[in-house]
Amino acid sequence: MNKMKLGLLPKILIAILLGIAVGSFSPEWLVAGLATFSGLFGNFLGFAIPLIIIGFIAPGIGELGRGAGRLLGMTTGLAYVSSIIGGLLAFLAATLLYPYILEAGSLTQSFSNPEEALLAPYFTVDMPPVFGVMTALLLAFTLGLGAAVIKGQALQNVMVDFRAIVEKLIASVIIPLLPYHIFCVFANLTYGGQVTMILSVFVKVFVMIIVLHILYLVIQYVVAGQIGRKNPFTLLKNMIPAYFTAIGTQSSAATIPVTLRQTKLNGVKEKVADFVIPLCATIHLSGSTITLVSCSMAVMVLTGMPITFGSMFPFILMLGVTMVAAPGVPGGAVMAALGLLESMLGFDTTLTSLMIALYIAQDSFGTATNVTGDGAIAIITDRMSKSEPA
Repeated sequence: MNKMKLGLLPKILIAILLGIAVGSFSPEWLVAGLATFSGLFGNFLGFAIPLIIIGFIAPGIGELGRGAGRLLGMTTGLAYVSSIIGGLLAFLAATLLYPYILEAGSLTQSFSNPEEALLAPYFTVDMPPVFGVMTALLLAFTLGLGAAVIKGQALQNVMVDFRAIVEKLIASVIIPLLPYHIFCVFANLTYGGQVTMILSVFVKVFVMIIVLHILYLVIQYVVAGQIGRKNPFTLLKNMIPAYFTAIGTQSSAATIPVTLRQTKLNGVKEKVADFVIPLCATIHLSGSTITLVSCSMAVMVLTGMPITFGSMFPFILMLGVTMVAAPGVPGGAVMAALGLLESMLGFDTTLTSLMIALYIAQDSFGTATNVTGDGAIAIITDRMSKSEPA
C-alpha cells in the first residue's frame, strides 16, 4: 500500500500557517524553544552554504570545459543587468506613486530593528563556515576554471565526488528539516509582533513593492520564455515551490536545493543549472534591489530629503555591484548596502536603522523574487550557451 507523500510546497505552506498560529498564542518558553531549533539549523545552513557553492559551481565549471569562462561572464552580466532594471523599475514606480500614497516629511517616529523584538534561543552552538561566501565563490571559480584549462581528470573527479556528498547532505538533512525551520521562524516573528507593527505603518509601500516583484517576475519569464521558446507562465508556475521556500528561509543560498530542482524541471540542462543557480543565489538580487530602492526612496520622502534621478541612478548602479558581493543570507542585502546608503544618499544612523527594520520586515518577499528570477536567468543562459560554439 502506497503512502501519500506531501510535496515540499504543501509542507512549507502548512509550516507558515502553523507558525503564525502557534506564535499567536504560545507561551514565551515554547517560542524560545522553537527559536533554539531555528538558530541551530540557521547556523548549520551558514556552515553549509559555502560548501554548497563550491560543491555545485566548481565541478559545473570544470564539466563545461572551455565554455566555462564565457558562461561565467554571461551569467554575471545577465544578473547585473537584471538587478539594474529592477532598480530602475522601482525608481519609476516610486516617483509616480509616492506623491499620492506618502505624506512628505511626515516621519517623526523612529523604529528599532525588528530582530531585537524576537525571542533569543536558550543556547546557541557556533558553527562558523570554513570560509566566507565570496571566498567560496572565488575558490569555486579558481578550481573549476583551473580544471577546465588543464583538463585534469583527477581534480575534476574529486569535485564531482564532493558534489555528490553535498547533494546527499541536501537531500537527507536540509530539505527534510526545512519546513520545521520555517515553522519556527514564523512562530517567532508572530510572537515578536514588531514586524506586524512596521508593516501596518508602511503597508502601502509594501503593497507596491510586492506588486513590483510580481510584475518583474512576469517580465523576466516572458523574456526567458521568448528566448527559451517555452511557455513563460508554465515556467513561472514550476518555480512556485522555490518562491515559497524562500519566503520561509529568507535566504537565497538556503533555497538553492529547491531552486535547483525546479529549474531542472523547467528543462534547463543539468550542467548549466548546477552552475547558474548557486552562482545567481549570490550575485542575482533583483528583488532585493527593488526593495532597497523602494524603501530608501520612501524613507527619503517621509523625512523630506530631496530625490533626483541624478542622485538615485548612480546609487542603483553601485547597488547592482554591491548585490553581487552581498551574502545570500537573511538580511544580507541590506547589510551590504548600508555603506552606499550612508555615502551616496546621506543616511544617518537613525535612517539606516529604519532601513534595516523596513527591509527585514519584508525580506522574505525580496528573497523569493531573487530566487525565482534565478530560474529565468538559467533559462536564458542555457539557451544562449546552446547558440555559442563549444
